[in-house]
Amino acid sequence: MDPAPLPRSEAAGPAPFGRRPCEVSENRASGGYRVFSLLDREGPEPAPGQFYMLATERHWSERGERPFLPRAISVAETGPAAAGVRLDFLVEGVGPGTDRLCELATGDRVWVTGPLGNAFSEPRQVRPGAAGAILVGGGIGVAPLALLRRRFGERNVPVRVLLGFRDQTHSGGLDDLFGCCEVRLASEDGHAGHRGYVTDLLAAMLAGDDAGSAVVYSCGPPAMLEAVRSLCAGREVACQLALESPMACGFGACFGCAVPKPDGGYMRLCIDGPVVRGDQVAEVPHA
Repeated sequence: MDPAPLPRSEAAGPAPFGRRPCEVSENRASGGYRVFSLLDREGPEPAPGQFYMLATERHWSERGERPFLPRAISVAETGPAAAGVRLDFLVEGVGPGTDRLCELATGDRVWVTGPLGNAFSEPRQVRPGAAGAILVGGGIGVAPLALLRRRFGERNVPVRVLLGFRDQTHSGGLDDLFGCCEVRLASEDGHAGHRGYVTDLLAAMLAGDDAGSAVVYSCGPPAMLEAVRSLCAGREVACQLALESPMACGFGACFGCAVPKPDGGYMRLCIDGPVVRGDQVAEVPHA
């Protein structure tokens, strides 16, 4: 039986059917990324690991590459607002769609579908007897771990946070999303923390005697996730991975996000994930 997801707030419920407009309340720089906030007047509060399909109301298809499909973006933080729920998203401009999201101004509206997908589980639900959590994030993948860290803190779950970035340009979210907790950093160019990969920090941590008492939670680029999965498998440490895949619909209709299972067949990350246990995949797919 799959582990139960992390409990949501009492206000949580199923996502409204179809897409709905949400207004931008803020858009600010965060390192090399942007953090923008939406006011959701209709949807429930999301759980850590869930995502939304986003498309701007205006100027979404006016550029040469026509980003006519919405973008799947993990929610980074959330909280109550005067007339609904505040949703925070960490985004990096890497193409016409994400570039447009980076350009959002206060008062703009975004078409939103969600929250979608499953959520991270508490350590004891992933592995009986586990008491703590190790969060491992890379690049823009640090986003869903911010909400997970806060939820674990509210439940007095011991948490250690390891974050890695390619360079200063491809980094962000630290002050906005992790400013109130201790973080161990790694950077490939050496601009902050350990010079190297965040998985170097994880390998050293898993070599400790108490590694088996924790569950690893990770989100980041596919190559990093595969390294995390392999490290955890070698140390017999349970892990949950938030996988990424291009999506067209977000609710299982298009099969665009199908990934192979170890025993044959496929899972659709939008409804069977995006959070999966490390032993549910033989290898994290990546180019």
